[in-house]
Amino acid sequence: MIAEQFWEKQYRTRRTWGGRANPLLVEVATPLTPGAALDLGCGAGGDALWLARHGWQVTAVDVSPTAVEQVRAQAPSITAEQHDLAVSFPAGEFDLISAQYFQTPLPLDRAQVFRTAAHALRPGGRLLVVDHGSTAPWSWNQDPDAHYPTPTEVAAGIGLDPADFPVIRADMPQRRATGPDGQTATVTDNVLLIQRAAA
Repeated sequence: MIAEQFWEKQYRTRRTWGGRANPLLVEVATPLTPGAALDLGCGAGGDALWLARHGWQVTAVDVSPTAVEQVRAQAPSITAEQHDLAVSFPAGEFDLISAQYFQTPLPLDRAQVFRTAAHALRPGGRLLVVDHGSTAPWSWNQDPDAHYPTPTEVAAGIGLDPADFPVIRADMPQRRATGPDGQTATVTDNVLLIQRAAA
């Protein structure tokens, strides 16, 4: 699998695991009552570990076996599974599904993954998609003409019925971020939050 090989190469060389949680996940999840959470593309595990420490029952998935093994080793309470989300999706229903910077240089039908995720939400559950909205100095894509889909464009691509899956947040906040080697820059995040209508 090309995706597995690509991401496995990234994570085999990673020096640290379980770093900080992404700030927008913390912002969205903090006021919620903990339930079942799914972390799509868990990577180094910071989000999954933060959710578990704050009372969530966490399922964390990644295409990289190394990422999955590291998350499992750090927190046995987390259900860590390897999935290429282009072909398989974890079983279960969730109160919160998080896709933080779920972007890849490889072909992937993200809209289909997010549709599947939305239908795995329990009534009242939330799907949080946070994308890069700008190019940081440490980004792997330095194309000056790169297009970052807006939250509205992402929602339109997913194509959910707004009566059943209303958008409750779609904005593009800026923040000061720190790169892997300590450099800092102002970056834009594209934030989409969809809620499954209550039964």
